[in-house]
Amino acid sequence: MLKLKILTLMLLCAVLAKAQEITLSGYLKDASNGEALIGATLFVPELKQGTASNAYGFYSLTIPKGNYTIRVSFIGYHPHEQKLEARESVTRDFSLSGLSEQIEEVTVRGEAADANVQRVEMGMTTLPVKTIQKLPAFMGEVDVIRTIQLLPGIQSGGEASSGLYVRGGGPDENLMILDEAPVYNASHLLGFFSVFNSNAIKDIQVYKSGIPAEYGGKASSVIDIRQKDGNSKQLALDGGIGNLSSRLTIEGPIIKDRWSFLIAGRRTYYDVLGKAMGLEELKDNTLYFYDLNGKSNFIINDKNRIYLSAYNGKDVFELGESLYMRWGNTTATLRWNHIYGDKLFMNVSAIYSKYRYNLGVPGENADNFDWSSQIRDYNLKLDFTYYFNPRNTFKFGANTILHNFKPGQVLTNGENSMFNDLELTEYNTRENAVYLSNEQQFSERLSVQYGVRLSHFQQIGEGEVNIYENPDQPDKDEVLETIHYGKGDKIGDAFVHLEPRVGMKFSLDRASSVKASYNRMVQNLHLISNTQSPSPLDIWLPSSTYIKPLIVDQVSMGYFRNFKNNMWETSVEVYYKDMQNVLDYKEGAELFLNENIETELLHGTGESKGLEVLAKKAKGQLTGWVGYTWSKTTRKIEGINNGNPYPSDYDRTHDLSVVGNYELNKRWNLAANFVYSTGSPISYPVAKYTVQGNQVFEYSARNSNRLPDYNRLDLSATYDFKKNEHRRFKQSINFSIYNVYARRNAYSITPEANEDNPNQTQFVRLSIIGSAIPSITYNVKF
Repeated sequence: MLKLKILTLMLLCAVLAKAQEITLSGYLKDASNGEALIGATLFVPELKQGTASNAYGFYSLTIPKGNYTIRVSFIGYHPHEQKLEARESVTRDFSLSGLSEQIEEVTVRGEAADANVQRVEMGMTTLPVKTIQKLPAFMGEVDVIRTIQLLPGIQSGGEASSGLYVRGGGPDENLMILDEAPVYNASHLLGFFSVFNSNAIKDIQVYKSGIPAEYGGKASSVIDIRQKDGNSKQLALDGGIGNLSSRLTIEGPIIKDRWSFLIAGRRTYYDVLGKAMGLEELKDNTLYFYDLNGKSNFIINDKNRIYLSAYNGKDVFELGESLYMRWGNTTATLRWNHIYGDKLFMNVSAIYSKYRYNLGVPGENADNFDWSSQIRDYNLKLDFTYYFNPRNTFKFGANTILHNFKPGQVLTNGENSMFNDLELTEYNTRENAVYLSNEQQFSERLSVQYGVRLSHFQQIGEGEVNIYENPDQPDKDEVLETIHYGKGDKIGDAFVHLEPRVGMKFSLDRASSVKASYNRMVQNLHLISNTQSPSPLDIWLPSSTYIKPLIVDQVSMGYFRNFKNNMWETSVEVYYKDMQNVLDYKEGAELFLNENIETELLHGTGESKGLEVLAKKAKGQLTGWVGYTWSKTTRKIEGINNGNPYPSDYDRTHDLSVVGNYELNKRWNLAANFVYSTGSPISYPVAKYTVQGNQVFEYSARNSNRLPDYNRLDLSATYDFKKNEHRRFKQSINFSIYNVYARRNAYSITPEANEDNPNQTQFVRLSIIGSAIPSITYNVKF
């Protein structure tokens, strides 16, 4: 009886305590345009409790009844403070005004000044677009991916590449999402530029480790890019004219403070100007790309919002009647936000993504053909965030994706074609996942983020599978039979994986902390390519009977310390990655239009380990950062290098980036980048033979040599014109020099016979860029 009374008393106390609590919730926004502020903080100093806004600007904080001071802050904005008499739960939006009179600082975050120390995530960076727009630009084009390559642990795929090598992972191991839609090839002009127009982007988050459970499908990193919502206050225009391209963004309200739109476009015009100037090499040729971004944001009421966003981009390369290549991405995302009560936030997303490419020879001659390939996704996502209390934030959700792969189709025009029509086997798969996570603050010093993701991947028909005499080492000459599957039939076994994620932060004091994380990532989509950087001709294939899922387990630890009131930020991180089912290729593998491509693939294991150091100055006239990475990435695959470990194509021992930004005065801003990295692994010939007058080379062990080290310096100067009487009107002009000292960095070194003496061998060094490249860009905004 006594136990029952005690239990009843405890329950009554809990109910009374709950009744004494209220919830403050709403949105944190930019006062000038109504844009949601991602990661802005709301803090109650009397309780020493606070919260941060989510990806849609929503916040929720449960506190006891009472009288409090509410402080709202965000980097680059005036902090807002007001008194609140908290007697009942209330919905309250807060709008912050930008620090227009303050010199814009180069930072690599968009949160509280000490967010790098206080947040649980490690290996995570937020990049404001203002940072990117201040740095030197190649051919006047500000580029998101090139800026990301300046961060520790992230290396470039090459001079002309938008590929990223993140902690030893390949370019296909990065989940690049634009408003939640995956982008499969983020390059323009064969890798010189990325598809992301900085004028249309609001926020960029990069995860290298400690990846939250809501993300999945790729093994190395997440690059989450959010487009602007559109100005809901007034019509605004942002544009620029450079020597390679022009861009224009128009945004404004359809219904003020309720319904907004954004339209952004970008196009190169080198082909148009070249022809107008009479350049002979462009007379019959075409080379250009374009991007179109669109978004609309409709606030139905305080509880419901709808977002519709889309992207379409394309590259066109034509050499008269000799050859053409065309490739591009299309994405569309429809999202519905709903708030249940004042603690449960729901987002439902319907997502479409398509990447397609064509290669061919036009006309009706004997060599005519048209090759096309594509990957297409239909994705439905459901995400919930439950703000249980100030110490616990739950996230849970599910998603299902239908993937359609068309590796290749060849069509010919005319009976005299030397090629035959061909269509490779089409693949269809279904990918499902559910996840659950919680970020829990155990004390003022200890916070833990833990969760799990359950993934399910199944190939489905229509389709066909070859049965080989030796399934572990399939040979195209040993096909026993081919099994055909009907539409919707399950093909082979499903791949089911449990992917745990955990991160921990322990504060040593207000200015320093130690962090640790572990995550398992499983990847079922594979880029089939034996080049070191993505190209339009690469093929995407799913995990299947003969292609196993890539599984990566990563452990990271780090020490984070800020100095002089967060003016200086420093960090040291170490990591180790264990990789299972790594793909590589047989010597001389034939990947182009191969109907038995599984016979060219080999599976094995790999590991990557490294040390990353970052020192960053976030305040003052001189800002910027220095990032250094030491790393080692190896693979071990039977059939390569006698089964002994060898350096991966993505191995870079040393990588150094120095980024500086100096505000000379209110008008002039100077910036510089310096990059250095160890040369890429390569195999050189060690012997040669002459067979029927042709030289045949025998090569060293896989990746046993290296290209010369890479280094480059870029400079820029930006001049802000004086404002005219209309304060909203802003103009600036940017001068940039890429590769200032004209270094000819080696992209490749290949042997070939000397034309003057066929018995001699010469090594040819290819440099994509071998000179300094100046550019000038005029920008206008109002």
